[in-house]
Amino acid sequence: MNDLVRQHTALSDTDLEWLHLLVSEWQLLSDLSFADLVLWVPTRDGTRYVSVAQMRPNTGPTSYQDDMVGHLVPRGRRPMLDVAHDEGRIVREGDPEWREEVPVRVESIPVRRDGRVLGVIARNTNLLTVRTPSRLELTYLQSASDLAQMIAAGSFPFPDQQVDMDASPRVGDGLIRLDADGVVQYASPNALSAYHRLGLAADLVGHHLGVTTAELAPSRGPVDEALSKVASGWAPREFEIEGNDGVIQLRAIPLKPKGTRIGSLVLLRDVTELRRRERELITKDATIREIHHRVKNNLQTVAALLRLQARRIESERGREALEEAVRRVGSIAIVHETLSQTLDERVEFDEIADRVLAMVAEISPGKVTGRRIGRFGILDAEVATPLSMVLTEILQNALEHGFGPGDTGTVEVSAVRGGTSQEIRLLVTVQDDGVGLPEGFDPHRSGNLGLQIVRTLVEGELGGTFDMVRAPERGTQVVLDIPVRAEK
Repeated sequence: MNDLVRQHTALSDTDLEWLHLLVSEWQLLSDLSFADLVLWVPTRDGTRYVSVAQMRPNTGPTSYQDDMVGHLVPRGRRPMLDVAHDEGRIVREGDPEWREEVPVRVESIPVRRDGRVLGVIARNTNLLTVRTPSRLELTYLQSASDLAQMIAAGSFPFPDQQVDMDASPRVGDGLIRLDADGVVQYASPNALSAYHRLGLAADLVGHHLGVTTAELAPSRGPVDEALSKVASGWAPREFEIEGNDGVIQLRAIPLKPKGTRIGSLVLLRDVTELRRRERELITKDATIREIHHRVKNNLQTVAALLRLQARRIESERGREALEEAVRRVGSIAIVHETLSQTLDERVEFDEIADRVLAMVAEISPGKVTGRRIGRFGILDAEVATPLSMVLTEILQNALEHGFGPGDTGTVEVSAVRGGTSQEIRLLVTVQDDGVGLPEGFDPHRSGNLGLQIVRTLVEGELGGTFDMVRAPERGTQVVLDIPVRAEK
């Protein structure tokens, strides 16, 4: 719609925002009218109209099989559009049109904002299935007529209320029509069923909806003092009420077709099961985070015990082995600590990489600086945990074997994401400017326990490749190529 309006019309950005607000709400008018809606806006030179939006009803058959958005028609071809636009009034005159042997009643509703007519809504009703209307249908049509008059007067939609139509109740979910005093004139079967779930034993018709709703609100805990007034439809607002193990979502729409409030529409939906599932998910997420938190605490306890044992061992090699184990456990604990602070099993690995780099740098025999280049991005937990251990082993190996006491140097960790939408790969390069590899060294056959862990995790668990070679100028370069999921 933005492109069509800016390309063909002279409407301002504020006018366009009003049209967006209208289009976000007009599924309500379409369903109440049992009709298709097409929004026509005059072109910049005033000689044609361009259709910028279209809506089909959920409550009846469509009048348009084709998409009308983007169509241009000259003035004069559809006189009802001209009259509605020029005179600023709803036009219902004329005989039904015939489209592919289907009779269609056409009406035109001017769209007004700040006293100006921005465009015209063509309301097209398929008359092929017309029958004697029921009480529900009559209530729908009367409510649609009131809303159409409000659109023509510029009082609907409500500029200070942004509605999420995906989450808001719809006409078919349940509808209640109130008079000016807030007394129920009509309640659809779905609306009545929803109130019965709250604990209402009687009928709604003839009762004050605000008073009835406040009485059904739970007595325990604070109750919204304005609940009765809100449920009476005095202001456009959405709210929820919970009672008798049921949860009902309501949306109040004041009806002011001629500037004076004559009543209200209340749309409602039973969201009991939806809220129950949301609570279960919240509980599940909290449980998972608590598990990660406890695992992190347990790993830190294990690391502390290993560190304590290392201090009591006289053998230098034994003490070094235990200190290596402490760092391995610590790298896993970092991942679980990060997971305990997220809502899903995915982590921002850049923070983990920086913490691992800082942790391993503490063992440097000289003054070695570590830095990260590039971005690892968000990784799943099943990738982040082994990758943190792999990174720990590679960095530890580079610092222990690449530099001696008093040496200065740099260890650089580089991360690059690439690939296709089907397979995203992460290329990790760890390069130091230390003494380099000894002659004849084969990382795939020889090496210490740390390199064996790296090979096992990269090739076995991560499904990637691992290589260790001499750096182009000086030092050692380790390259990891592993598959990861695309960021969401």
